[in-house]
Amino acid sequence: MPHLGSWIRECDDALFGRFLAAHPEITLHNARLGPVDPATLDGLLVTGGPDISIGFHHVPIEHPELIKDPEPERDAWEFAAVRSAVQRGLPILAICKGVQVLNVALGGTLHLDIRGHDLPEMKSQNVQPLRFDASARHRFEKVNSSHHQALDRVADGLEVEAWHAGDDTIEQVRLRHYPWGVGVQYHPERDTIYASLFEDFFAQLQ
Repeated sequence: MPHLGSWIRECDDALFGRFLAAHPEITLHNARLGPVDPATLDGLLVTGGPDISIGFHHVPIEHPELIKDPEPERDAWEFAAVRSAVQRGLPILAICKGVQVLNVALGGTLHLDIRGHDLPEMKSQNVQPLRFDASARHRFEKVNSSHHQALDRVADGLEVEAWHAGDDTIEQVRLRHYPWGVGVQYHPERDTIYASLFEDFFAQLQ
């Protein structure tokens, strides 16, 4: 029975729950609800949330006011969980803030404030067109990407798979030379059209 670790906000419980409902063999351990030891996990789901706390960035933050509603306790758990999972080669799916955590934890940096990527319709509608690398395994023509931060310098261990078709903002990455690790800036938990991404991830858990 695979053990999947995550930190899922209460407002997102039902969204992820509908994908997990088809897999009763997977035990979800939500670190928001209590201690979860990353060493006991078989896979990691890193989800959306507020901005990464200043202390976890590798570069000086000249404008700390750009960091919105940080949660240092959550960041501490997620950064430790990502590094543990990567070291052990566990399956990782990182979503929205999660792909930013993945990038920063592996040595990358972020654009702390970008324009035009957090309009209301972007939260629930698949309106943002993507441009894909030829090697991308998961492809969605338009996505529901809503965020005010984005990947800047990509960590050495990551490979970019997709960009915003208009301004080349990074929207999807994979872990290079790794069994299974995908990070997306958009929100697949909000629409069942992304079920294939979750099914592929769940199939890797052992």
